[in-house]
Amino acid sequence: MPRAENRVLIPTHGRAPARPPSTLIWDFAGQTMGTDWSVRLVPPQGLDRATVQSALEDELSRLIALFSHWDPRSELARFNAAPEGFWAVSEPFWDLLTRSMDIADDTDGAVDPTLGALVNLWGFGPPGPRPADGFGTGVTVPFEDEIEAARAVSGWNRLRLNRDQRAVQQIGGLQLDLSGIAKGHAVDRLSDVLTALGADHHLVEIGGELRGRGVKPDGQPWWVELQQAPGAPGPRTVAALFDLAVATSGDWVRTYEVYGQAYSHTLDGRTGKPVANGVASVTVLADTALYADAMATALTVMGPDEGPAFAAALRIAAAFVVRGEDGLTETVTPAFRAMLEEGA
Repeated sequence: MPRAENRVLIPTHGRAPARPPSTLIWDFAGQTMGTDWSVRLVPPQGLDRATVQSALEDELSRLIALFSHWDPRSELARFNAAPEGFWAVSEPFWDLLTRSMDIADDTDGAVDPTLGALVNLWGFGPPGPRPADGFGTGVTVPFEDEIEAARAVSGWNRLRLNRDQRAVQQIGGLQLDLSGIAKGHAVDRLSDVLTALGADHHLVEIGGELRGRGVKPDGQPWWVELQQAPGAPGPRTVAALFDLAVATSGDWVRTYEVYGQAYSHTLDGRTGKPVANGVASVTVLADTALYADAMATALTVMGPDEGPAFAAALRIAAAFVVRGEDGLTETVTPAFRAMLEEGA
């Protein structure tokens, strides 16, 4: 149970957990997508560890083969390297891409699956970091004409889909990058795999994005500590992930500096540049990790004014940490505050 001085978030969905099937907790861990993954579960009767391990690893391998832009053999990488034309894609690839496009539409491009050329240009993609400036003072940043050239082959509103043929148009040089939702989707898929095995009580994490179902053997929820920007003004915050997921987007996670200016891995497709609106982090709690992942990115891109207003209108539970002249400040949405009140 969290200490009294912690800030506590309790789900407001009103559901009650079923009784766990045993007093055991099994732990699994490994690496995927350039980060760590872990699973904790309460095993049902008759399930063996080898079956679980194999099922989890098989699913992660399947996802890498579909969506990795780091593996040249993946379906996504092969589309990115394809010549102009419409290309039929697999059903799971189509499903995630169209979900990503729906979110792009809903957020007016704040989440955009077509920014791979810009991601590569800014040094956050498979080609690797930006080149050094030659003077020993660090890396370079792209020139404006390079940014405009990458923007010319980017943009969710340029992507054409043939729904009858389940085909996607490659306009020539367009680079899909689903990393804005891939980890969240992978968390959800592992959760689905465990549920299919009868392990209804579990906690899944990939790179700090988590989803919990059910409860632990003692009836306690899966307590997790939320990520916060370094120096964030809020107290240590823990959440009860009972049928709930959480994701955090932070400008400190992957970044580099050029002449004192920090450049984050979160890009704004409207400018073709890393986000520079003062948002240090956004944490979102939602039913699925995919939605939490996508919205954490979208709200970061929207910024300190539009982001909270958008989240409040959609009843998204979100916490924003923003950098200003007076340091870091925190803003939470009504849905997030309601969860705090449940935990008070």
